[in-house]
Amino acid sequence: MARILIVLSGVDYWTLTDGSKHPSGYWAEEFVVPHRILTQAGFTVDIAAPEDGKPTADPVSLRPEVAGPEADAFAAYIEDAAEALAHPRTLSDIDTADYDAIFLPGGHGPMEDLAHDPDLGRILIEADAAGKIIAPVCHGPAALLSANLPGGRWLFAGRTLTVFTNEEERLNGTADRAPWLVETVLTARGAVVRSAPETWKANVVVDGNLFSGQNPASSEPLAERVVAALTDR
Repeated sequence: MARILIVLSGVDYWTLTDGSKHPSGYWAEEFVVPHRILTQAGFTVDIAAPEDGKPTADPVSLRPEVAGPEADAFAAYIEDAAEALAHPRTLSDIDTADYDAIFLPGGHGPMEDLAHDPDLGRILIEADAAGKIIAPVCHGPAALLSANLPGGRWLFAGRTLTVFTNEEERLNGTADRAPWLVETVLTARGAVVRSAPETWKANVVVDGNLFSGQNPASSEPLAERVVAALTDR
């Protein structure tokens, strides 16, 4: 059976434009739903984070008014996974050859650490070279920025993907406090961004081995696409 590596941010904050640290981390739905779908498919799923990282769910992502009726279920799932989350594999120790896919949940946390992590950059470069599935969702594509080739060229320049849009960031009330916007930076680095016609709607874009989801609502269909692709293989 396939083996999946879920890479989570290891911080519990997001540094805003004024230098203050806003409580953040990974987005609960974007970890819980894919983890559940991938494990139910019979795949082995490991969790990894930067060295000394402590993956933490963004507290906002567990509020009932945000997460909806599944808020308690998300919190319970995270509690059940507490041991694995407390002791994630360290990115520097990961042998990419051990995995069939790399899944990258969002939340603002990845903008803080994963976007600049050289160990993740190595993993993504090796995974892409081997044709392994790379699947970021929402703010998870920020982590793709870590994959820089010799000479500074970005690995994913020219690739088509989707990401939490600038408009969704604005509607979320965080755009004016963000030190940078993921859609803007990915586009500037050369990505071709394809967004859903309506904000907050599920949207999955596949470009070769790069599978991406736009927002939290895209977590389920993205994970299902990964399962289908690996099953077909």
